[in-house]
Amino acid sequence: MTETAAYVPPKVWIWDKENGGQFAGTNRPISGVTHEAPLPRGEHAFQLYSMATPNGVKVTMMFEELLEAGHSGAEYDAWLIRIGAGDQFGSGFTEINPNQKIPALVDYTGTHPLRVFESGSILLHLAEKFEAFLPASGPERTEVINWLMWQMGSAPFLGGGFGHFYAYAPEKYEYPINRYAMETKRQLDVLDKQLALHPYVAGEDYSIADMAIWPWYGGVVLNRAYNAAEFLDAASYTHVMAWAKKIDARPAVIRARKVNRNWGEAQDQLPERHSAADFDRL
Repeated sequence: MTETAAYVPPKVWIWDKENGGQFAGTNRPISGVTHEAPLPRGEHAFQLYSMATPNGVKVTMMFEELLEAGHSGAEYDAWLIRIGAGDQFGSGFTEINPNQKIPALVDYTGTHPLRVFESGSILLHLAEKFEAFLPASGPERTEVINWLMWQMGSAPFLGGGFGHFYAYAPEKYEYPINRYAMETKRQLDVLDKQLALHPYVAGEDYSIADMAIWPWYGGVVLNRAYNAAEFLDAASYTHVMAWAKKIDARPAVIRARKVNRNWGEAQDQLPERHSAADFDRL
C-alpha cells in the first residue's frame, strides 16, 4: 500500500479555490457582498430568510410551535436563501446578517425594523417576545439557556467536524473521522444521560433548547444527516432516540421541516413559501 506523505503547512496559508469538497464553491476566507440582491418582503411582521438546514429548521420550529399554541402575531413570511447558489452573499442578506449565514430574521413589530441573526439569538428573541418555550425567571430559565448554549458550542464539532469529514470531504481520512466521531458520540452520551432523567432536554417542559438541539442530533439518530446512524451506533442512545421520535411527531415540527426545503420528496418541501398561511392548520 502506498503511503501518503504527511501534510506540511506552508509558512503563509494561501486560498485554493478548488479545495473544500462539496462546499468549495461557496466557502471562502473573506466576507462581504458578492452581488446586489435586495431581499423580498411579505405582508407579515416577521420576515425570515433561511433554508431548511438544521440551523434553519430551529427557527421554523419555533414559529410553527408558536402558531400551534395559538400565539397571535406569530405569522411570518419565509423566503428561501439558496446557500449552495450563494444567495447569502447578496447585498440584502448581508445587510441583515454581516456573517452571511442563515437563518436571519427582520422583526417589523416595533417602530424600527430589527435585524436578528444567529439561530440561538432568534430563538431567544421570539421566546421573550411571546413569553413562550422559555421560563420567565429562575433556575428553570437558566437551565434552558444552558442547553441552548450547549448546542451552539457543540454542533460545530458534529457538523463542521464529523459531518464534513465523514460525508462531504473529497477524500476520507481516518484521523479526522475518528477524532470527530469520538466527540459526536461523547455529545450523544451527554444528551442520553440527560434525557434519561427528564422528558425534554432542559427538564419537564418542551423548550427552545429542544428546538435548537433536535434538528442536529435528532437528524443524526434518525439517519437524516450524513447517513451515519449505523456508523455512530445511534440506536444505542435509547433516550435520545425516543426523544427524537417524540419531537419528530409533533404537528408543528412536521410543518417546520418543509419550510424553505428545496430537496427530497415533493410532499416534504415548500421551497417558495411566501407566507405561513400556506399551511392548513385546521
